[in-house]
Amino acid sequence: MRDYLDEIARVDVGRVDATHRDPNRVARLLQSLARNVATHAAATTLAKDTGGVDDPLKDDTVREYLGALERLMVVEDQPAWAPHLRSKHRLRTAPKRHFVDPSLAVAALRATPDRLLGDLNLFGFLFESLVVRDLRVYAQAADARVSQYRDSGGLEVDAIVETGDGRWMAFEVKLGHGQIDDAAASLMRFAERIDTARCGSPALLGVVVATGYGYRREDGVAVIPIGALGP
Repeated sequence: MRDYLDEIARVDVGRVDATHRDPNRVARLLQSLARNVATHAAATTLAKDTGGVDDPLKDDTVREYLGALERLMVVEDQPAWAPHLRSKHRLRTAPKRHFVDPSLAVAALRATPDRLLGDLNLFGFLFESLVVRDLRVYAQAADARVSQYRDSGGLEVDAIVETGDGRWMAFEVKLGHGQIDDAAASLMRFAERIDTARCGSPALLGVVVATGYGYRREDGVAVIPIGALGP
């Protein structure tokens, strides 16, 4: 995977639109995307990382780099979901940053199992990206799409799966079982903010976890180990 990213930085990014791009900057952009995987990192943040202190890049230049990487099917942003809301909180529309596969993020950071276990915060974001990847695969088989939600009140939902006929499901992704209660409470607050008269009630509220058994809680929220996901 590291060799693959090196080839992208040196050759492929320049070929995709016949534009010369600095391989070192492409590599730094890939590293920045990896550090910010599954977050709403702004183009400004990525530009500072990519250009460095002495040679900053323009935001538009970074967007061009990102466009090239997207056409090469290296990255795929997760768009924001825009439901009808009962609350007064303003929606935020920034996408979440993802590689098409989280192994690319691991390769860009040259991370090892020991390093990942030593940084559970990053490990959690990588796990979220893994779940989003799987949800996308299964959603495509059901003519559905995967987005995410964030509002000005600080409420976020990691993944919204919406089918072509308007049905929708909301998922939080948690690496540890100790976070399930908080994730379920967050999903319930989110469901209360949605105007179900216009959007319909959620077909499912679920917390995706790394291990264990699947079950449904008393509040109706499903707990789903990643191995039990399917179309």
